[in-house]
Amino acid sequence: MSRLKADENPIVLKTFSFAVNAARYCQLLQKNKDFPLANQLFKSSTSIGANVREAQNAESKADFIHKFKIAIKEVDETEYWLALCKELYNHSELIALTEQLIEIQKIINKIISTSKKA
Repeated sequence: MSRLKADENPIVLKTFSFAVNAARYCQLLQKNKDFPLANQLFKSSTSIGANVREAQNAESKADFIHKFKIAIKEVDETEYWLALCKELYNHSELIALTEQLIEIQKIINKIISTSKKA
């Protein structure tokens, strides 16, 4: 898939937007001197979109599904770090991040199940 087509893909756009918002939240965590948590959240939250983007250039259907399965694992890990942030800080930004993540999770799960049937 060309760069332009990938940039128009709704799940690519949603995961990129989520990564930007999560990165901004990580900056807040860094201001609080919580570098380990900021680093873990940054890695997992940005990895979701990276794997979704990589899936756009999959070599096969199996490769496509595999990339999305990695992305859903990163969603699960990100969900864990956000829950920990909520427990420790309960910043207002966490509500929107969690809502975005749930939407992404639903879409990715649907993509995986639909791709397996095709």
